[in-house]
Amino acid sequence: MSDATGLGFTLPRGAVMGILNVTPDSFSDGGQHFNLKDAIAHGRRMVVEGATVIDVGGESTRPGAKVVPPDEEAERVVPVIASLRELDVIISVDTRNPTVARAALQAGARLVNDVTGLSDPAMRAVCAELGAPAVVMHNRTAPGAMGYSREAAPFADVVSEVRDELQVAAQLALRDGVPGVLLDPGFGFGKSAAQNLALVRHLDIIAALGFPVVLGASRKSTVGHYARVDAPQDRDAASLAVHLYGLARGASVLRAHDVAGQVQAVRLWLALEAE
Repeated sequence: MSDATGLGFTLPRGAVMGILNVTPDSFSDGGQHFNLKDAIAHGRRMVVEGATVIDVGGESTRPGAKVVPPDEEAERVVPVIASLRELDVIISVDTRNPTVARAALQAGARLVNDVTGLSDPAMRAVCAELGAPAVVMHNRTAPGAMGYSREAAPFADVVSEVRDELQVAAQLALRDGVPGVLLDPGFGFGKSAAQNLALVRHLDIIAALGFPVVLGASRKSTVGHYARVDAPQDRDAASLAVHLYGLARGASVLRAHDVAGQVQAVRLWLALEAE
């Protein structure tokens, strides 16, 4: 998708959002970029590989992960964001905490990626005050003392319910002054493996709401389940298959660990689509 009103920046179709986890315990790459120097180097490498967005997160959302106090989370992400802000890339902060979002935006982030769907009025207020658009992710689960539950929430019709709930969340965010939103169906958050695939299969229904759609299936357990691959770091090829399928059905942004592979595949996919 090209320019979208309220975002303040242009997202090309198939833009890749590179995942930069500054955490010791993320499910796929925990600890690999926890050191500040390593995190900055990885962020720079993803820019060279073609990432449009770098999504910097300081709290793991994997099931069983410990909840991180906001001050500690900010200490993890703010120096990384400040070091990458001069690069030709959009920096996103992956956080559910308004105080962390504020610190990150002040350090140079331009987008907030909230796994709780901007459900906290304080988060909407921060985005509105600082003029930051946000990714509104669908997520019926809430973090406990040890992260998010693996249990799927009950759905009568997962596609229509996710669409309707995302629409309500987007309208609430815009009403409260958030300048622009992107929608994320929340692949892997409170859905069964079959429900995750249904959302990708019918992503066009969510895209029809008129907002850019973010798809983040990278290395997740559903991908491993259907591809029969146990180790998350070995799921990049299967993750790419999901993302290209989603791209054909209206996804705008692909959130991924393997930036180089995603960018190469998207370039070829776009060439094949061109007339």
